[in-house]
Amino acid sequence: MTAIAPRFGPQLIRLLLVTAVLTVGLLGALAGTASAHAALTGSDPKDGAVVDVAPREVTLTFSEQIAMGDDSIRVLDPSSKRVDVAKMQDLSQGGTVRYAVGLKPGLPDGTYTVAWQAVSADSHPVSGAFTFSVGAPSATTATVPDQEAGGGLVGTLYDAARYISYAGFILLVGGAAFVLACWQRGASVRPLQRLVVGGWVTLTAATLVLLLLRTPYTGSGKLGDMFDLGGLSDVLDTKTGAALVSRLLLLGAAALFIAVLFGAYAKRVTEAESEAEAESEQDGEGNAEAGKAKADLAFGLSLGGTVVAAGIAGTWALSEHASTGIQTGLAMPLDVLHLLAVAAWLGGLVSLLVALYRVPDLERAAVRRFSRIAFTSVVVLAVTGVYQSWRQVGSWDAWTDTSYGQLLLVKIGLIAVLLGAAWFSRRWTGLLGEDAKTAEAGAEADAEAGVKVGVKAGVDVAEETAEEDVAEAGTAADPERAAQLARQRTALATARKKRDRDADTERSGLRRSVLIEACVALVVLAVTTALTGTEPGRTQEKEVSRTGTEAAAPAPARPVSLTEPFDTGGTKGKGTLRLTIDPASPGTNLMHVWIDGPDGKPMDVPEVKVAYTLKSQQIGPLPVVPERLAAGHWSAGNVQIPMPGDWHLQVTVRTSDIDQTTIEKNVKIG
Repeated sequence: MTAIAPRFGPQLIRLLLVTAVLTVGLLGALAGTASAHAALTGSDPKDGAVVDVAPREVTLTFSEQIAMGDDSIRVLDPSSKRVDVAKMQDLSQGGTVRYAVGLKPGLPDGTYTVAWQAVSADSHPVSGAFTFSVGAPSATTATVPDQEAGGGLVGTLYDAARYISYAGFILLVGGAAFVLACWQRGASVRPLQRLVVGGWVTLTAATLVLLLLRTPYTGSGKLGDMFDLGGLSDVLDTKTGAALVSRLLLLGAAALFIAVLFGAYAKRVTEAESEAEAESEQDGEGNAEAGKAKADLAFGLSLGGTVVAAGIAGTWALSEHASTGIQTGLAMPLDVLHLLAVAAWLGGLVSLLVALYRVPDLERAAVRRFSRIAFTSVVVLAVTGVYQSWRQVGSWDAWTDTSYGQLLLVKIGLIAVLLGAAWFSRRWTGLLGEDAKTAEAGAEADAEAGVKVGVKAGVDVAEETAEEDVAEAGTAADPERAAQLARQRTALATARKKRDRDADTERSGLRRSVLIEACVALVVLAVTTALTGTEPGRTQEKEVSRTGTEAAAPAPARPVSLTEPFDTGGTKGKGTLRLTIDPASPGTNLMHVWIDGPDGKPMDVPEVKVAYTLKSQQIGPLPVVPERLAAGHWSAGNVQIPMPGDWHLQVTVRTSDIDQTTIEKNVKIG
């Protein structure tokens, strides 16, 4: 068996660094695309509405089932004081998800802000805010959180823990499967033991972090709240909290599995191999008994390990996208199969990579067994992936018009690259098999070239004998010389190993192709993690149909500007009006008005008044009286526009006590 390089080379290190940079960059780029599953589809009063009488309660309607607490809906008056009372009411009926909160009686006129936050059925937090006015809009100092639920430092840490937990699951399950199904002698190999144990430690630690971060992730967003015992108790009552606790319990069973795999089972494998080397009849009977005991233990480990692995995978299926939407009864078991296939393929791939670089005597048969398992895993991934894509995307347009569809296209492209690298790996694996089949022919060729072999062997023996003689003489005469000769022998042995490794082109090619597969798999895992936190395309399309606008990609607000000439009819009554509204969206806006004379210079006038009217909703006119900042320049910094639409703008300019004119234009808000 040809020896394999015992350490990573410079090329491997460079590739891993590049892959790490690509993975971090991709995660950063995808962080802004992640959004939650549920969405606010309606409210009473509506966003931006102006009502004559203060309502008794505020009602919110959502696209799907959510989890809310008594403090999830807050209503703030213009001075930012809370005016909601009593506990939140669940008014959901049938397929309609609706919640309400009561208001204090006798609320005065003004603009009120409604801020809400909840947890979607697929475990992701959602939040938002809107305003309504009683009597007429007014200035407001109400403040809402400047970041969405699940954002900030807590959101970044939570997403990182999710990515790490997936990686730990893949290493744990895939590494154990590689040992049991492909290379049983690997149970006693220290690098593979460290890989599987490292996967268990990683998954356990990431799960604990997710459980602690759940309170600030879905609530306050403050990192210090992760140690709030009251919040942790509330988390344990949720579906996601129960799934995380179940995962920790299953990881306890996985620890027992690992102990048996690398303890009793590794010992059985070693004993069976030792007895297999003996050729007597008595030893043959013992070998049969040892082989049966090893087979029984392997069967028990395979069965128990599959149950534990499926249970751990089920904790994701029960708490994320597979548990919501259509056909959940079929989607969840298929999601478990999808995760197990991913672990068997990618985890086995990493195990093979470690074995190729760190173990000198990996059998060719083990590589061929993993090749067959990888092919089966790809078939399972294809079948389950097609179904999940149909279920989550929903339509052809959603592939390009939604963030979920776009991410899924990126993942499919990366999978195609991964399959291309896997094809090369299978080719190199086939060459390894062909090399084994032609071993006998190679031996006959060596026999025919016996003279050359004999000469080479004689030279090698002579060199070794000479080295030993010189070494003995050097040891007796000069210890420093003996140490120098020892270093030379070590260098010669290292060079000989490197020569043998480089001469094995099939194994070197397999190492390179498997390394490329592992690097691409890291990026695929990053995209998969982002997909689990992104609103499915089918749901985004539902929001579009309900609201009439694309909730996933709202059009950005743009400032409005207009320039109009005017003539009041009196002396010095001609000029030009310039007006800007920024950002020209519902809520608070900044308005500037400039008056220029015929010569283009600032023209001072006694008075400028502005009014807004939304005729389609019978709102207005809403008066605005700007303040004079300088000659020919007026401004209003708190212009409240309650809702989007085509607003009718009226600007009145007075140039004397009796001379004035009104300019009327329609402007688009929102």
